[in-house]
Amino acid sequence: MKVQGTVFKYGNDVDTDVIIPARYLNTTSEQELASHCMEDIDKDFVKNVKSGDIMVACDNFGCGSSREHAPIAIKASGISLVIANSFARIFYRNSINIGLPILECPQAVENISAGDIVSCDLSKGVIVNQTTGKSFQAEPFPPFIQEIIDDGGLMKHIEKSLKQ
Repeated sequence: MKVQGTVFKYGNDVDTDVIIPARYLNTTSEQELASHCMEDIDKDFVKNVKSGDIMVACDNFGCGSSREHAPIAIKASGISLVIANSFARIFYRNSINIGLPILECPQAVENISAGDIVSCDLSKGVIVNQTTGKSFQAEPFPPFIQEIIDDGGLMKHIEKSLKQ
């Protein structure tokens, strides 16, 4: 799968309470969660994000509580990929479970700025900053995890497998 979009960039230790504040956890509506995504750190995020855009962050993205609401809010907002130096482990797993593509690539993070246009071939892990022309290699997911992401998450992948 290939994605391309404009970059929203954040720093270190972006926790799940910033991604989706706890005051909005009384809903399971993906669109309601998306409407509040990142609002405590970037009030204009929901006004400016477009389907296909890409989020880039530094170290320990998604730290904090283990709620699945955080990757759900990001994905539902239209973000097609999150690139970071590193992810909190539970956020990493929750992202796979809900079908949000994520890649760890410190070189890309260092060389990508907010507003850049970035493309990525998720199956190969090749990230290209279209704005600067620089390319970066991330470790792609193994095929079985890529299938889960391509199918829209673990539950949809299981449903698809049971129908075959």
